[in-house]
Amino acid sequence: MSDWLGLAGRTAVITGAGSGIGKAVAVELSANGVRCVILDRSQELVDATVLEISQAGFKATGVVCDVTDEIGIGKVAANINQCDILVNAAGLVRPGALAELQTSEWDALLKVNLTGYFLMARAFTPHLIASGHGAMIHIASISSTNPQGSSGAYSVSKAGVVIMSKQLAFELGPKGVRSNTVSPGLVRTPMTEAYYQVGDVAQRRDTAVPIGRVARPEDIADVVTFLASDRARYITGADIVADGGFAQTLMSSVPRPGFGD
Repeated sequence: MSDWLGLAGRTAVITGAGSGIGKAVAVELSANGVRCVILDRSQELVDATVLEISQAGFKATGVVCDVTDEIGIGKVAANINQCDILVNAAGLVRPGALAELQTSEWDALLKVNLTGYFLMARAFTPHLIASGHGAMIHIASISSTNPQGSSGAYSVSKAGVVIMSKQLAFELGPKGVRSNTVSPGLVRTPMTEAYYQVGDVAQRRDTAVPIGRVARPEDIADVVTFLASDRARYITGADIVADGGFAQTLMSSVPRPGFGD
């Protein structure tokens, strides 16, 4: 196996790794020689991801961990000797207009999507500094710059993740730790699968993306894997948009007689 990415022998801690983007990241990193520590709230999902990686001949261990549990995160960090890569991929989305949102709903989403990322970054910063080539990658969203209506605090949380990562890049760069975000567009994951089962939503979403299809989790995992590698050693504080060109379609929705309309 070629180690063009320079990842062999490293250890990654990945939240939300029981399904979706987090799982795809774990699978891809492990295939590149990284020992993955799988974190998720569900024991069943943790076990399934570890089994899939192990059956492919790679190394992974699993730990049940809720990213909203500060004490639990501290225990996980204390029991892990090495962490070269931290991937924050846990996520939550709930419907609701902001003007009608209950404080409890606001808090619940931010607790996972933003505070959870902060707690993980803080807990594993010492490991990443000790690594000498530490890398944090946080899953954000194009919703961080293009507000997604009726989605509660989702866009707010993702905007917070982007600026948090930039601040971490500034503060930890001198200590040898990089921090970047990846902002997907439309991705078909277990969290969003219900949308695609309604009428012609799947076809309409594919058509809306210039590249011709919505993303698979593996598309995002490839970007994360690159950012975790030595090939991205001079990239920090960046937000990498991986949306198949979807964010560039805004002006096409505006009527302009004489310009192809």
